[in-house]
Amino acid sequence: MRQGIDHLVLPVRDLEAARDRYRAMGFTLTPRASHDWGTDNSLVQLDGSFLEILTVAYPEKLFPEVGRTFSFGEFNRDFLERREGFSMLVFEGLDTASEQRRYNDLGFGPWDPFHFERTTTLPSGETATVAFDLAFATDPALPDARFFTCKQTAPHLFWKREYQRHANGAQRLVDVVMIAEDPPALADIYRRLCGERAVAVTHDTLSVVTLLGRILVLTPMGMVDRFGVNPAEDCPETPHFAAYTVQVADLDAVGFILANAGIAHIRAGDRVTVPPATGFGTAISFVGG
Repeated sequence: MRQGIDHLVLPVRDLEAARDRYRAMGFTLTPRASHDWGTDNSLVQLDGSFLEILTVAYPEKLFPEVGRTFSFGEFNRDFLERREGFSMLVFEGLDTASEQRRYNDLGFGPWDPFHFERTTTLPSGETATVAFDLAFATDPALPDARFFTCKQTAPHLFWKREYQRHANGAQRLVDVVMIAEDPPALADIYRRLCGERAVAVTHDTLSVVTLLGRILVLTPMGMVDRFGVNPAEDCPETPHFAAYTVQVADLDAVGFILANAGIAHIRAGDRVTVPPATGFGTAISFVGG
């Protein structure tokens, strides 16, 4: 089953500090919003996908992982107790019930589908209710990473052009990067997740083509070679998400915005990268359109 990348979950300890940093990098953010189970978020909407900057705001509201109920809040709380970064990769949801059955049948469960609603603030300042259906996939080989599908039941209230206009010219998500000591060893997991034909393997790299964006699994040195930065100092030894790339209209303009804001970055060829220490545990890379 080939689906596009819907969004990335990026846990941070201080959501307002992260919002300030992302704005300084030239991104437009949605207003802060809350989930009933104690997490708050703010989003960067791109063309067909988005970045979810997330924090645990009310730990007393978190519900435990019991039986077949996956706890999104608890997983990200535990993640933040170790480090900030990039915790979950989300695919576009089409039929949540069948997606959850498929994941469970393939050994990524057993979980139940999950439905929730939250309030969103529209560009006009009015509020509306948006709702989502999720299907989760977990694997013991990836204790520091999770996957799920996300189907929106009111996309017309979620996606807004006003939130997709960015001073840095951000257009779309190009790729996400997972770091692993042996990328080809994860081929079976990604074939089960995304389909046999979506996965390509070389001697030290794994690539997964989705309908929107690509997944790259690199060695730590492969990340250095590609982005010019090291993985985060506090990253785990197990496979974990470490970076993402956004296409922009003008790479020189991005460099100017970052320099003007005093944000550390590296220009290497056709790529500008903000290192993990500045990107809240995640390398944020820009390429020209």
